[in-house]
Amino acid sequence: MFSVYIKKKGNEGLFKFPWKISIVGFMANPATLNGCEIRETFETIANDLFFDAIEIHVLSDEQWKVAETVLTSKPLTVISALQPIILMQGFNPNSLNEDERKKAVQVLKDAIKKSAERGIKSAGLCTGPDPGPENREAAKDALVKSMKEILSFAKKVGVFVSLEMFDRDYDKKLLLGPLDEAVEIAKDLKDEFDNFGLLWDLSHAPMLHEKPEDLGKAKGYLGHIHVGCTKKTDDGLKDWHPGFYRPGAINGIEDVKELIKVLNEIEYKGYIGFEVKPEQGQMWQEVVNAAKGVMYTAYVKYLEENL
Repeated sequence: MFSVYIKKKGNEGLFKFPWKISIVGFMANPATLNGCEIRETFETIANDLFFDAIEIHVLSDEQWKVAETVLTSKPLTVISALQPIILMQGFNPNSLNEDERKKAVQVLKDAIKKSAERGIKSAGLCTGPDPGPENREAAKDALVKSMKEILSFAKKVGVFVSLEMFDRDYDKKLLLGPLDEAVEIAKDLKDEFDNFGLLWDLSHAPMLHEKPEDLGKAKGYLGHIHVGCTKKTDDGLKDWHPGFYRPGAINGIEDVKELIKVLNEIEYKGYIGFEVKPEQGQMWQEVVNAAKGVMYTAYVKYLEENL
């Protein structure tokens, strides 16, 4: 959390940033995915008052004990990031193979159960691969079926679940996907489950041909927001989450300022989370601090233009 002091037209004041701020820990410091630097990562984020929460993959019991030693003395909220279960381990909640779908649901429910046992009250996940136009509607049906099973269980253990949209055409090529389609699915799920929301990621927006202004159609359905960059390469757009100002990084202060404006307009209430990753030769703290600077400056510009 942070505040900005503004003096304009004879008026002055301190303006608190409207949302709590999280960061995807395993993206900021990829070593954590291999079980390394857990304490360093948690301590660095916990000691930085800019942050209210850390999004982290499901840690082993031993790794969690290390994290707990930090959390006992620091007011840092933990959010479970279940996306690696789907993206890295290959479990697919929209599989058209019923056995595979059921297995994915069980693995995700187990992860949510473990999260709840650790006192974690929020989790994020994503869809599996897009099967192509011929089977897309069937895959959406399978996804809705899986999400209802997951959300029903999550509600019993007190966990809020956010469903993240990725690109469909460039890199990850997942089922969801475009915001329009995600909102249609969200309408179905939100009617039945109040522990559900969509996760929209600014870094995926260029690959989905979307902009912050499109979020008006998702009003009431957003549960979490990510902020970061797409990477433009000679081979096309990549979901590599480079730090701001890096070569090929798409998104900057103006994009984040516009996001802040739209989120205010639609009365968004959830977290805003950074998802940035160090590139070769970078210290992980470098990309984190660059992202903080972008958010601060974007908020200053927003206030200057709207007060």
